[in-house]
Amino acid sequence: MKRIPSYARALGIFVAGTVFGTLVLRPSAAQEGKNTNLHLNHVGIAVKDVDATVAYYTKVMGYRVAFKFPSPDGRPTTTYMQMNRDTFLEIAPASDALPAGTITHMGIQSDDVKAAVAQIRMNGGDVQDARLSGPTKALLSNISDPNGIRSELIELTPDSLHKQAVNRWK
Repeated sequence: MKRIPSYARALGIFVAGTVFGTLVLRPSAAQEGKNTNLHLNHVGIAVKDVDATVAYYTKVMGYRVAFKFPSPDGRPTTTYMQMNRDTFLEIAPASDALPAGTITHMGIQSDDVKAAVAQIRMNGGDVQDARLSGPTKALLSNISDPNGIRSELIELTPDSLHKQAVNRWK
């Protein structure tokens, strides 16, 4: 009986494993426990002049104002620009803590922020409990990566201003 060389046997096992993995196992199986329902909703930036920045993103980039929060004294404050149906740019006035040109955070959307918080904790992350945001009516939680970059986990409730803007999109 002729013996099969070890390299041919190894190649055969590799090919069989590849075929099995491609055809039998679901390609996303390796991602199931990794919060695959998370996606980018918005990016927050700090700016020196909210009105000029809103004008730029409206006129030059073609974004639209989704919603904003005026201050009691009438000065411009946080304004959400809608880039497309599901993605926003959050513009806020710069401060000593957040100088102009700073990316303040990433808004990461989840269909179930409480489940995302639980999964992140199970994976070893230090994440805040979800809470209802007064101004936007979205469920929010915050987590920082090892570099101190903040992500805001967000679930769009039916009453959230984000969800209303998404529903208005044409």
